[in-house]
Amino acid sequence: MDVTIYEVARRAGVSIATVSRTLRGTGPVAPKTREKVLKAVEELRFTPSRLGVSLAEGRHAANGIVFPNLAGPYYTEVLLGYEEVASELGRSVVILSTKGRTRVHDLVKDLAGRVDGLMVFGHTAPDDLVAELVRMGMPLVFVSREPLAGADTLRSENTESARALARHLLEHGYQRFAFLGAPIATGDDVDERWQGVRSVLGSAIEAVPTEHYTVECGYQAARTLLRASGRPQAIVCSDDEVALGALLAAEELGLAVPDELAVTGWDDIMAARHARPALTTIRQPMRELGARAARALDELITGARDTPRHLVLTTELVLRASCGHHPQEEPR
Repeated sequence: MDVTIYEVARRAGVSIATVSRTLRGTGPVAPKTREKVLKAVEELRFTPSRLGVSLAEGRHAANGIVFPNLAGPYYTEVLLGYEEVASELGRSVVILSTKGRTRVHDLVKDLAGRVDGLMVFGHTAPDDLVAELVRMGMPLVFVSREPLAGADTLRSENTESARALARHLLEHGYQRFAFLGAPIATGDDVDERWQGVRSVLGSAIEAVPTEHYTVECGYQAARTLLRASGRPQAIVCSDDEVALGALLAAEELGLAVPDELAVTGWDDIMAARHARPALTTIRQPMRELGARAARALDELITGARDTPRHLVLTTELVLRASCGHHPQEEPR
């Protein structure tokens, strides 16, 4: 079995970040500490892989980003926030979208060998590869994923906001609900939203899958749902794009929103504010997610800190007309 950077760190009595800084020749490392690390490398006959060599040489000045899909305003906002900060820090950004790609494991590993650190969205990278990258000491930041040992995680709050949304809908008198969203993976953002609304609504809400988080998929799923008997009185959507599709389906079927059907979304993209009726949603700081991820990854790459951090950003329930609410005109 190959020797890992963790074993080198244990033998030298230092952190993996210190081992990484020593091998890269970047960042402050005391002479005695450097000597201990190099001695451990020699004793263990530690031979870095292609990825390890790239990390040790520290020659990239580039960050890698792994997204499941680059289409849609949510990913765009996160990417814009990331790129703005990365640019300030003098780092270029290499992007990998895995949508429709085969051999994702190999593609992500190849990207990891060409950059100094990776930001990975959710569960896009295979778990076995994630474990391998963590063992090697690769600087990693995950966005929209549950806490993971050995890497930073950054996400927006989901569960409490979903509960607040569900309670608001109950106050309007709705009794039959559907949760419209892509197949739910345990631990991801959509799963937390589903668990939140279900904890309040119980058996009054059913989960209805969509193929993707898009307007078209939301439209198709909502159209089928609303044409069936016993249609819901309110649809809670996994994101705003799915909700916009549901609004289109309701309009096509002649259902008045919110008089005959309430629709809610998540994210608060620009189109949500200008939909007719305007969309009730949960506002999350999409661009801030990207910006914070870029700064966190830079801290790990430069060795500014060794300990992984797990941050949850605040979200906000935004009430608009699509659920029967009649707010005053928004200031922005």
